[in-house]
Amino acid sequence: MRRGPRRPHWSRAGRFAGDHGPAGPAATGNEDGQARCAGAIDMLEQYLPILLFIAVGLILGAVLLAVGSVVSPYRPDPAKLSPYECGFEAFEDARMKFDVRYYLVAMLFILFDLEIAFLFPWAVVLPEIGFFGFVAMMVFLAVLIVGFIYEWKKGALEWE
Repeated sequence: MRRGPRRPHWSRAGRFAGDHGPAGPAATGNEDGQARCAGAIDMLEQYLPILLFIAVGLILGAVLLAVGSVVSPYRPDPAKLSPYECGFEAFEDARMKFDVRYYLVAMLFILFDLEIAFLFPWAVVLPEIGFFGFVAMMVFLAVLIVGFIYEWKKGALEWE
């Protein structure tokens, strides 16, 4: 059984159970509140580098956007403001239908890109996971290779 002061837990009111209202525990002589405050400060100190990283990133992004909008020249030209498509004038509606092969190739790329995303961490921990991890990855790769061969035979990778 645990000895010593009880650990605080949150009540439904959103405060620590055992709080004594706005006057705090000091008004009742309870020293447990000071220990809770010290623990909360320790926890916040652990997150301080992350908060600083976020703050510096936001400030740097805002400063760079402001400098770019102030320094950059604004010289509108009809050629600059006209819509273009890969260097050519637009010749069809922007809402035209695309061939399904574009989407199929994109999905295949994502599939095999995820395969590589699984291979890197596996290669790092291979000495720790041993032979079982090696066999599991070989099964995973075999399934992907079978899928790749199936797509190849169906002609999904051919472009007309």
